Amino acid sequence: MKRIVVVGASAAGLAAAQTLRREGYDGTLTLVGDEPHPPYDRPPLSKHVLSGEWDAGMTALRTQPDLAALGLDLRLGVAATGLDPATSVVRLADGRTVPYDRLVIATGVRPRRLPGDRDAHVLRTLDDALALREMLKPGSHLVVVGAGFLGAEAAAVACRLGVEVVLLEPAPVPLAHAVGIEVGRVLSQAHQDHGVLLRTGATVTEVTERGVRLADGELVEADEVLVAVGSLPNTEWLGGSGLPVADGVLCDEYCRAAPNVYAAGDVARWHNPLFGTPMRIEHRTNAAEQGMAAARNLLHPETRKPFTPVPYFWSDQYDMKIQAYGYLRGHEQAAVVEGDLSERRFLAAYRTGGTLTGVLAVGMPPKAIRAWRQAIATSTPWHEALPADAL
Repeated sequence: MKRIVVVGASAAGLAAAQTLRREGYDGTLTLVGDEPHPPYDRPPLSKHVLSGEWDAGMTALRTQPDLAALGLDLRLGVAATGLDPATSVVRLADGRTVPYDRLVIATGVRPRRLPGDRDAHVLRTLDDALALREMLKPGSHLVVVGAGFLGAEAAAVACRLGVEVVLLEPAPVPLAHAVGIEVGRVLSQAHQDHGVLLRTGATVTEVTERGVRLADGELVEADEVLVAVGSLPNTEWLGGSGLPVADGVLCDEYCRAAPNVYAAGDVARWHNPLFGTPMRIEHRTNAAEQGMAAARNLLHPETRKPFTPVPYFWSDQYDMKIQAYGYLRGHEQAAVVEGDLSERRFLAAYRTGGTLTGVLAVGMPPKAIRAWRQAIATSTPWHEALPADAL
């Protein structure tokens, strides 16, 4: 094995490359990235970068000397456009090809967009964040389409900067599908308390020169529009390759998609034995952990291990620190086990079947939620995990 190629130069791809070197691989290691920037961290984009607290350089995942020490064949600013497993070659947008013995796919996701005659802002890349930041002037009007975590964070930052914000969400309660109706209402109320105009049941059909058009024909005017309505995995370049693709690159529990091909990060849909279900996780911590796991299994297939993480994510909005462990989607019951929803200081537990599958905390110290991680990791029965008065 003399040539390993990692396609995708963000958190998952960099973690894979670092792990390969740390595990002793000393052959050619090519890291391909479609952005011109060296690998950087994405979560700060909707928080510290958008607010102006950080400059672009502060998002770098590694210093230039540390990156150079990995001895990479670094191909930045050029996208992968095709894959031919029969000849073990990755095709690039500049017309060149890169041969491989083994391959890690970590191409991430891209924002969904809305139709219209105006290019709305999205928030995925460093350039996206810098462009939107330039437009957030005190007194200006911003419409944010989508009240998920990304849209909510951007709305909170814009509000703090003195921007008039309208937050549009098609669901009756934002985030209810993931965190439950009661918790979703608490998180939504925080926006209203800080002066954001939150409109639920509002479906946007197009972006116009003056703002956005709703399904009922109403025009909501804005100086700037941010679309935060989810993402699509970057798998188009794999068309014709024969790799299994369905809302991501389909992988087994070892992150293996095909012989000598592994996937990691936002683009990977793998079977997580801990929860007994396929999942694709778009969180920074998972990207790094999965990049490391895929690299180890690729390099040492004889001692490969299933990737069975307890997913973790966090979000900062106004004075709220939101943290969660586990897999909350599809839960059947949510129960507040500590604190008080009305004070926006609480910990909620989530049940799927008869098992504790997730916890979410708002305004609680980190140790309060970390103590629950092991209970999720060991598939603790619901009735054993919760205090008697919470059942």
